[in-house]
This record gives sequence, structure tokens and C-alpha cells, in this order.
Amino acid sequence: MNTLVKIIVTTILSLLSLTLSAQENKSSNLWKIEGENIKTSYLFGTMHLIPEKDFMLKDKVKSAFEASEQVVLEVDMTSPQYMKDVMAHVYLEKGTELKSYMDDSEYELLDNFLMEKTGTGMQMYNVAKPIMLMSVILTASVDGPLASFEMTLIQMAKETDKKLSGLETFASQVAVFDNNPYEKQIDDIVEMINQPDENTAIFNKMVELYNSEDIETLYEYMDDYMKGDIKMMEKLLDERNNNWIPEIAKFSKEASTFYGVGAGHLGGDQGVVNLLREAGYTVTPVMD
Repeated sequence: MNTLVKIIVTTILSLLSLTLSAQENKSSNLWKIEGENIKTSYLFGTMHLIPEKDFMLKDKVKSAFEASEQVVLEVDMTSPQYMKDVMAHVYLEKGTELKSYMDDSEYELLDNFLMEKTGTGMQMYNVAKPIMLMSVILTASVDGPLASFEMTLIQMAKETDKKLSGLETFASQVAVFDNNPYEKQIDDIVEMINQPDENTAIFNKMVELYNSEDIETLYEYMDDYMKGDIKMMEKLLDERNNNWIPEIAKFSKEASTFYGVGAGHLGGDQGVVNLLREAGYTVTPVMD
């Protein structure tokens, strides 16, 4: 599979890569953050989309949520600014159509796929950026109803009157893909549609590893799978992770905070867990 396809699939589905430093050798997708000048907080690795039948919010996660005064996700999808950013950054420039970046056979393939899976063809997405089309196609490719950790956490925050915030903006997330030629992104989407079995196998493996919290195996799987486009990985993970550290320090100084981010951001030398440790915080796995 093309490297960019792997990266985009990984990002949207939050394909996961948690690794542990020598400081800890235990597996968990929930971490406690402690340190001077901050309130004890928690970092939870999520999977943005997961089959409803596999969705599970463990008691340890619920307890950490209850112990926190506020909730911070990658993006605050409840804010008015979020919707403004979506409208401003998800569409192509006025007068531009996505159809102009593909040939007739590609358009027909995408149109047929969307009609079969969603009942709506390419005309609905012809003025949107490829990233939006990719998101729709990925969601439609998964059999059965889906659940979302982020939407669940948002609902829990509303029910408990906890303040909800974001580490970054939707605009900054979309900007990661804007430097990639649209023709190339379309080619990658077409390739993904033509390899449904491989995509399904990858997704199912990630769900299995995520729910088992088998961190070491998960990291080894992702380490082998994602080798290739280093610059894109730096933009998708490393740069964003580094940008989040001062934000985490700010939020946790104000109040005890429950952070929910895609679990792919937690591992590696430039992962959030290690970066927080380098910043002087104590970060430990929360076990069952």
C-alpha cells in the first residue's frame, strides 16, 4: 500500500502506536501526569472510530474522568469556532472542483463506491478537499455501526458540567494535508478503495491491539507498518505532539485535566508520554 495511504488511514482511524520507555514496562492506554505546579491529570489514548461492538470504556478511565475537573481533547468540536474552521478549511477555493484533479475512470469509481455505501455520489463532495472525501470513504468502509471515544467523552463532559477545551484547532489539523498535491491524494484514495481486504485487516488488527492494551506488540506492528514518509509523520505526529506539551502544562496548572487524544500520539521518542517526562513531569501507566 502507498505510504501516504497508510499515513492518512492511520490518522483518521487513529491507528495506534504506543511505546514505553525504560522507565516503565507495563501496558496501558491511560496515564497519570504529576509534577510541580500542576494538578494531577490523566492522558487517555483514544481510537476516534471503532466498531460499536468493540467499544469499551473501562472503569479506570471512568474513574480518571470523574477525578478530573475539565476535559481537553485534540479539538473542541463543541465550540462555535470549530464549525467556523470546518466551513473555512474543508472546502476547495471557490470555482474549483475536485473532479478536475482526477480522470473520468477515477471519478466513476469514487462515485459508484459512494452511491453503494452512502446513497450519495461524488456530486456531494465535488467542492470539498480530498481529506473530507477520505474521511467519508473510511467511515463507509467499516461494516456495522461505529462508536467514538471523543463523542462519548463530550457527552460525559456535558452531563457532568465539566469544561471542554481543545489542544489545537481544526484548521491546524487540515493544514497537515494541504501541502500534498490533490492529484496524489486522489490516487491514494483510489488505491485504498481497490484494496478493501488489506484495509479491513489493518483496521481489525488495530482494534484488537487497542482493546487488549498490548502496547509492546502494538508498537512493533506500527513501527513496521509506518516506515516510509518521515517528513509527513513528523508533521502528523511529532510537530503536533511538541506543540501540545506547553498546552498540557497550561491546562493542568489551571485544574486537574482529563486529556483524550489519538493513541498514536502517545508513543515513541517524540510521543506525548516521553515529551512530558522530558519536560520534568512524572507520567505513569494506570493499570486495571
